[in-house]
This record gives sequence, C-alpha cells and structure tokens, in this order.
Amino acid sequence: MDFPHALRERRTRRHLSQLDLALRAGTTQRHLSFIESGRSAPGRDMVVRLAESLELPLRERNELLLAAGYAPAYPESSLDDPVLAPARTAIGHILTGHLPYPALVVDRHGDVVAANEALDLLTEGADPGLVGPGTNAYRLALHPRGMAPRILNFAEWARHILDRTSQLEDLHAELTQYVPESEPPTGHLGFAVPLQLRTSRGELSLMTTVTTFATAVDVTLAELKLEAFLPADQPTAEALQRSGHASTGGPPP
Repeated sequence: MDFPHALRERRTRRHLSQLDLALRAGTTQRHLSFIESGRSAPGRDMVVRLAESLELPLRERNELLLAAGYAPAYPESSLDDPVLAPARTAIGHILTGHLPYPALVVDRHGDVVAANEALDLLTEGADPGLVGPGTNAYRLALHPRGMAPRILNFAEWARHILDRTSQLEDLHAELTQYVPESEPPTGHLGFAVPLQLRTSRGELSLMTTVTTFATAVDVTLAELKLEAFLPADQPTAEALQRSGHASTGGPPP
C-alpha cells in the first residue's frame, strides 16, 4: 500500500476529516490534501507527527514510515532481549502483587507470556497442551478441552472472547467453531459480562481488567496486555483468599 492510500485509510478508519487531522498534526488542510493525493511527499518528521496524531499503535507507525520510504522509528525487540529486562522485572512484580487473584500477560496474538500461580485455579482440568507460556489464552478459554466445560455462562463469555479476536482472522475462525450460534440473551451486557466459572473452590464470578504499557517505545512491549481477574462478588473474593496463593512482594519464579 502506498503512503497516500495508507494515510487516508487510517484517517478515515478513525473518522477524522482532513481538517481534524491537520489541526492535530500542526499543518494545514491544504498540505494534508496534497500529501493524501500524492502531490506532496512528507518529510520523516511529518510522518511521525501524523502517526502520533492518529494515535496509531507503534507497529502501524512503523508501517506508515516504511510506506513513506523511511526507516522504522520504533524497535521491535525479543521479549528476552536484555533491553527489556526492566520490563520483565516489572511484569513479574505486577503478577505477584496481584495474588491471590489470577493474572496473565499475553502478546498481540493472545499467546501467554507469563502468568501468576493463581491462574492455576482457572485452568484446572484443562488439557496441559493448552496451558502455559506460548499457548493461546483465547483458545484455552473456548476450546472444549480447555476452560469451556466449566464456564457457566459460556455463550456470553464466548461472544466476549470472539469480539476480542476479531482482528486475528485465523484464530477467530478456529474459535468460532467451538461456539454454538445463539442470539444474545435478554439484558445482555456485552463486554461487561463477568466470567462465571466452576472450580474446585466453588463457583467463581470474575470481572477482568486489561492494562497496557502506554508509554512504551518498543513495539513488543507496547503490544503486551496484562489481563487481571478480580472477584465480582464476596463469595469469590473469599474463595480466592482461601486458595493458598499469597503475594510475596517479588516476581514469580
């Protein structure tokens, strides 16, 4: 995709007019019109400003720079690269600090990077091949040999997961096969639905939060998501408190 087309596609996807984007980027609508028509070639700084003004993920900012003929501005390191060691340490502390509640970190594909010990309660009974680092958290949730048989509100939770994976075409197609077609129930709350799960500690009701590294300048780090589970009622809180998992104040082993 050439740069004018790539820029125009991203601007329209965000429902911004040329004037809106020009004001955000500190330029004129006329100049932006020339850029989108290919009559003017933007400098590297202008491409970076446009990408920032569009609030693009770092991966897309690099793609926009490449389309304009410039080198990427943001590195994409391996997670085990020494440069990301402080981030790995921080992730470990966050996961441990969230105990006794379950939490995990996934990459942009939903593959598990790390998890705390409390996640074992959610994954108990699942096929070992679906659990652990490198496996896919979304597949674990919906696979018939994963968590699916113990999810009491499976239809609602599955719809939540499918919404999360809509941009991951191959995975989304696979997961769709595990979910029976059904109409949303009366009073359906969409993504706000809690996870209702049968476990050895009883039935748990869990709400989730998703946290990202908002100020990251490395593509890999920026695409990580910390998915933390919290009790949605008092019985769940008490059950998790009795689970035997306690924060030690340090990163998981």
